[in-house]
Formats: sequence, C-alpha cells, structure tokens
Amino acid sequence: MKKLITAAVFALIFAGLTHAQYQKQPNVLFIAVDDLRPELGCYGETHIHSPNIDKLAEGGLTFNRAYCNIPVCGASRASILSGIRPNRTRFLNYSCRQDEDVPGVVSLPMHFKNNGYTTVSLGKIYHHQNDGQGSWSETPWSPQGDWLGWQAYVLPESHKQIKPRPGGAGINGPSFEWPDAPDHIYPDGMIAEEAMRQLRQFENSGEPFFLAVGFLKPHLPFNAPKKYWDMYDFNEIKLPDNMKKPDGAPDESMHNFGELRNYTDVPDQGPLDEEFMRKLIHGYYACVSYTDAQVGKVLSELERLGLAENTIVILWGDHGWHLGEHNLWCKHCNFEKVLRVPLILKAPGKKQNIKTDALVEYVDVYPSLCELAGLEKPFYLQGKSFVPLAENPNQPWKEEVYTRWIRGETVVTKTHTYTEWISDQTGKVTARMMYNMAEDPEETVNISEKPENKKLAGELSEKLKKHIQERDGLVIP
Repeated sequence: MKKLITAAVFALIFAGLTHAQYQKQPNVLFIAVDDLRPELGCYGETHIHSPNIDKLAEGGLTFNRAYCNIPVCGASRASILSGIRPNRTRFLNYSCRQDEDVPGVVSLPMHFKNNGYTTVSLGKIYHHQNDGQGSWSETPWSPQGDWLGWQAYVLPESHKQIKPRPGGAGINGPSFEWPDAPDHIYPDGMIAEEAMRQLRQFENSGEPFFLAVGFLKPHLPFNAPKKYWDMYDFNEIKLPDNMKKPDGAPDESMHNFGELRNYTDVPDQGPLDEEFMRKLIHGYYACVSYTDAQVGKVLSELERLGLAENTIVILWGDHGWHLGEHNLWCKHCNFEKVLRVPLILKAPGKKQNIKTDALVEYVDVYPSLCELAGLEKPFYLQGKSFVPLAENPNQPWKEEVYTRWIRGETVVTKTHTYTEWISDQTGKVTARMMYNMAEDPEETVNISEKPENKKLAGELSEKLKKHIQERDGLVIP
C-alpha cells in the first residue's frame, strides 16, 4: 500500500510539473481571413464596423505596411505556411499545393507540432484541406457543404431582389444575399462555434496548442445575415474616386476580374452599372462586419477561459482586394490595394496599442512565431522575424519588400512601388510601372517612364534582379 501511495504522489507531482511546463509554452491562435483589405477601424477607416478586430489591435501591434508575397489565396497561404517565397516555378496560383511545390518542407504548424504542440486546423487555412500533410494533430475540420457559402441558406425574400443580369453566365450563383437569419447558417458562424469548442477542450487538457482558424468571408459571394447589411446605409455607399486605369499604366497591369464574373448576376464582359457596384461594396462591408463578429466570439472565449494571457494571437488576411479602384475587382494584379494586407499581432509580455510603419511581408510570419514561442527557426526560411518591432515599432527596418503575380515582379519601398513584367521566353522586361506612394497613394499616374525618374527606376530594377537571383537560388530540402 505504501508503494502505491508513493507512486500516486509522484504521479500527481509529475502531472503538476507537466502542466506547469505546458504553461511556459505560449499557445498560438492563428486567425486567417480570406480577401480582407486593411480597411478596418484600427487602420483609421471610420466607415467600417470592425470593433472586435479593433479591440485585438488595441492589445497589440498593428502593421500599417504589411504585404502579401503573392495576391491569390492558395499561393499566399502555401508561402506563409512554408516560409518560402513564391517564384516563377512555385506557388503560382490559387490551386497550388505546398506538398507539390516544396515537398518535404516542414510547415509552420508542423514545426510547432514537432515541438510538442497540438495543432488544429479549422476552416480555410491551406487552400486544399489535405495539403501540408503531417501539419496537424487531427484531421482538418471544416463545415459541411460549399465553403463559399452560397445556397447554404437560401431564403426566397433575399433572392427576389437579385435578378440574373444580361450576359451573366457564371457558375457560382448570385454574388450576394442577405437572409434574416442567425450567424451559424453560414460557414464562418460554424467555424467560430467549433473554435470555441476547441478552446474549451484545450483549457481542460492544459496542453500547448497551435489553433488555426480560417474564416471565409469577405470572400465572394458577399453573403451575410441581414443584420450586418443593416449596419451600412446603402445611400451612403460611395464608389472609389480612381475608377480608371492609371495614366500610362501598361495593359499587363489590368485584368477582366474573372473571379467576379463567375457569378450569375455579373456580365461576362464589359462594365458594371453603378448601383450594382455599390451593392457589391455594401455586401463586402457587411461580410467584413460578419466575420469581425465571429472573430470577436473566439477572442471572447479565449479571454473567458483564462487562456489569453499565455496565447499569441496573430490575425492576417491572405491578400487585399479591389472594390472598383482602377476599374478592377478581386485580386490577381500588382497594385497596392491588392498587395497590402492587414496584419495584427498580440503576444504575451509585448507592448499594447502600438502601430508600426515598418515594411514587413508574409514570409516574415513563420520566423516571427518561432521567435515568440522560443523555437529554433528552420534554415530555409526566407523571411525576417518582426518580433523586435513589438518592442520598438519605429526602429530602422527593411528597406523594401517583394511580391509578385504571374510575370509581374514588384518591389515596395518606403516611398515607391515598382513593377516589371518579365517574359518567360526571353527573360526580358516587357513592361513596367512605378508609383510615388507618398505623393500618389492611389496610384493614378505611372511615373516609370518620366525622364526625371530614370535613375530611381534603374535602382529599383537592379534591386528586383538581385532579389530574384537570391530567391530562386534557394536550395530547399
């Protein structure tokens, strides 16, 4: 009996030590939002209702000048989760797979899993749920049904006002709806509920976790419960001022926004009428507020369970989005509205309610989370940890960051963006554009060919060439 009691005591002591060890390791709540622009209250946009994301920003660091490395969901996510840049042969489009483009690479969640974390994927993290094999402690979870959410809850009243448009031959149904229904009728509401359930499970187990929560909206179609549409007055919705191709911009910079034209209420070619465009913007805003509410539910549960004090929270949007600027919609190009992204970090022991204008890019996420968790960084990572900015947001930082789309290679500096389109056959530059973001933040005039900018354009071109050589010369295991 004495031996049994002694064994029981040691077991209890061991369990207590193990739990204490768990608590020394910070948890990670990794929140991805699809197609989210940095058009939020915490970015100074008073017309948007985003109180929950704004509250998160008040508790941490907001990056004013964060950039995706490629403006399409599949490739952007594969790059973030591998820590490796897209180039002309990998991470090219929405359908790419990390496991095919960089096979054998230890992903961000896999690295945490290998270091004792329980890793869980909810909703849309990788574009393909079965990508990143070995990254997760359990099978990735997503709501049943179409991830886009259209026809998830079809009410006649919400569609009586949505008429098929002449020439519309899309395959995805209408581009928006607003049923008078609860949040959980759409995938994001279900994802929030599952995330809360997972948090309760982690609170009970005491194990360190990497919980990845991927919300789908504001991705098309712009479907959200009516109460979120009602947050905005349609009569106050305005179209952007710069609804035309920038002066002097090359044709390579433009596209036909085929993603939007896949919907039955959108014509296959030609312009959209003004009222319909305003309705699209209205729908986008409603979806932002809908997803913000789901983010709030998850963050509130994290607080309620007492897990927030020891949890790193990072919220990011996989790329930006056009809402009519340059007469463009969707992503898939090299303009600022598509390349610049929201990025917010809240970490235990770090300063609160601070902002930084430092240039950061999404390949920086992987090494940053490693540093915050005290994990060794894999040697092949191509980014730089931005954790020092959480203590001193105004310190000198990167002089430039890089992003690309198909043949377009872009360098972003503190004052300018510069893009070259490079022929796959000859390797020669076929077109270019440059904008002074300090003087022309809406990118209305391409100044790359102006004589007074010849020197600067040449310097930025050389930066691109050097970057491409270094990027493409990486040896990946």
